[in-house]
Amino acid sequence: MARKPKTIPGPSRLSKILANLNASPRLELSNLQSIKLTLASKNDHFGARHFLKEELPRIRWANPTLDIEVEKVPKTIKEAWKPELELRFTNGQAQTLDLHGKWSTTIVRELMDTAGARSWFAWKEESAATDSPLLRGEERAPEPVEASPKPLPSLAAFRARQGQDTSTKVEGSAPATPQDPPPATESISANA
Repeated sequence: MARKPKTIPGPSRLSKILANLNASPRLELSNLQSIKLTLASKNDHFGARHFLKEELPRIRWANPTLDIEVEKVPKTIKEAWKPELELRFTNGQAQTLDLHGKWSTTIVRELMDTAGARSWFAWKEESAATDSPLLRGEERAPEPVEASPKPLPSLAAFRARQGQDTSTKVEGSAPATPQDPPPATESISANA
């Protein structure tokens, strides 16, 4: 009977995850207290969903004390609202980034340009000097989509408008009630 040749096993799943989390650039944020990502749970907001899956774990890894809240909301085809990333700074100010029609690399770049640590700006200079892409996959990203003549509302504005529209009572009919289920909210704790 022939002997099995000894083979060296490939990298483990854990080592691949750690390699992704520690990949350059390190996504360290400064002067940021919390971030809240609001997006559709499926069938829309593809760049925001990719950001949630691929880049948010790297942000969590680099910023273990940052409060991160993710609000995934069921969305029908008839509903039209944009995904958002709300930033709360340590000085009490807030800023909202519009994520509509953007790739995850564009979202990361906007977030890091807004609240990135010094290491991010050093990475930008190094990347420009070596003429290499700033983020993985950025070279494949299309040009940003131009804003539509009628901009989409945020989820809060959309819900407020729907509440006003459905509260009008038509004579002889029962009052309208919202049919949407409550949004699924995930919170990533600092200890996770």
